[in-house]
Amino acid sequence: MSIYLLPLCAPLLLFTAAVLGWARPGQRPPLVAKLAEGAAFGGLVVALAALTLLVLRGEGDSGLLGWGGIGLSARLDAVSATMLLLVAFVGWIVVRYARTYLDGEARQGYFMGWLCAALAAVLLLVQSGNLAQIVVAWIATSAALHRLLLFYPERVAAQRAARKKRLFSRVGAAALVGAAVLLWMSYGTTDISEINVAAQTSGASLLVIAAAAMLALAAALKSAQFPTHGWLTEVMEAPTPVSALLHAGVINAGGFLLIRFADVMLTAPGVLAVLAMLGGFTALFGALVMLTQPSVKTSLAWSTVAQMGFMMLQCGLALFPLALLHIVAHSLYKAHAFLASGGAVEQVAAIRRPGPVAVPDGTAVGRAFLIALAIYGGIGAAFGVAFGFDHKSAQALALGAILIFGVAYLLAQGLADTAPRPLTRKTAIYAGGAAIGYFALQTIAEWLTAGVLPATPAPGRLEWTLMALAVLSFGGVAVAQALFPLWTAHPAAAGLRVHLSNGLYVNATVDRLLGGWTLSKTP
Repeated sequence: MSIYLLPLCAPLLLFTAAVLGWARPGQRPPLVAKLAEGAAFGGLVVALAALTLLVLRGEGDSGLLGWGGIGLSARLDAVSATMLLLVAFVGWIVVRYARTYLDGEARQGYFMGWLCAALAAVLLLVQSGNLAQIVVAWIATSAALHRLLLFYPERVAAQRAARKKRLFSRVGAAALVGAAVLLWMSYGTTDISEINVAAQTSGASLLVIAAAAMLALAAALKSAQFPTHGWLTEVMEAPTPVSALLHAGVINAGGFLLIRFADVMLTAPGVLAVLAMLGGFTALFGALVMLTQPSVKTSLAWSTVAQMGFMMLQCGLALFPLALLHIVAHSLYKAHAFLASGGAVEQVAAIRRPGPVAVPDGTAVGRAFLIALAIYGGIGAAFGVAFGFDHKSAQALALGAILIFGVAYLLAQGLADTAPRPLTRKTAIYAGGAAIGYFALQTIAEWLTAGVLPATPAPGRLEWTLMALAVLSFGGVAVAQALFPLWTAHPAAAGLRVHLSNGLYVNATVDRLLGGWTLSKTP
């Protein structure tokens, strides 16, 4: 028996706990909560053991437990080990939180069962070594999430969100099944590692390009890209652990799918270009709407929409190591943000406000953006071979410029005429730290995934156009955001805020186009 079967023990533990939860679905079922937490911790231990195996023995495949290319197999490499650790760690935290959060609920055992089932499905997904397994795990993840979204089935918004999510999930699943069939027809195997190797050498065919397009469609629908994002902003009707669970490989599974089939995606630059445009627009749209949301959890949901769009932009620019890094960083941050949202409200309410907030004028904003870009360029050049421009792709440099715009917004607050000097110093330090962190983390991510993920290809005319469009768009939005306080009193600003707070009514339009979601239907 192959030692690389070890990672499969993690989903097995959680699925066993899920079965117990389904058998005892009521209030405070004996042992269910304890065993669920124990299974989640056991999954984390297995993930750590898998990482140790990877370090000591190197990457490898378990071989197929099945017949005819259909069955179970585990692929252990830098990508799967990273995702295993991420999902197992966040999942363990969420299960611990849910044990207290759901204590006394009438269907506590039911919730814990489906929570463990969702984690088991995601753990199975991220270590998939063959096409059949990744398809089944993908569908199982959506099915478990649907049950969790309907934990309070009497809530109208929960029904609407779950029904909408189920429709998009079915379309995405159909696209993934189609992609799997086309890949099998093109390469004659269901082994994912063999498919990626073949994609590197055999080039593109119409079947492979069609498969890449279907993979992109499945990923976009899974990760709530515009205009299918509405269900994600409506999941607040589900318990808070569900919102945190989304960031344990559920909502970001679309990014993982593209990363796992990175070599296939590189055969279809046109598909990547569409992903870059869709992701960039989703990121800008989600970020603008997020700023107008009065509810903490709703604001966090819109932030996730924006972050998933940015992840798709990274994949579209073929920055797959950075997309993987983004998944890890965003999952840890956002899961914590959801679980701590109640305490955050209390903390903000208790803050003493000593006076008016410093508002930068146009001159301060202009200086801030020039200084931020100078810091970015200076640090990149100063670090030379280690972190510099000499070996970075043009796509990575463009992405860094986009990220530094966010720092420029912060820097503008410190350069306002009424800003205290300590604030100015702090924002300058943050700007330098962000630039150093970007180059350092990017280098680490590329080093860890070298030989597993393909290098970013040299950009062509289409890629240069997309990068220029992305930098100008994100830069323009960042400048507008920094200057927005100067014209908040204008009637047009108030109207714009109302429209943005409603997501420009895109979600309502989608509801109408899809039939109005009459609530007489069974969920």
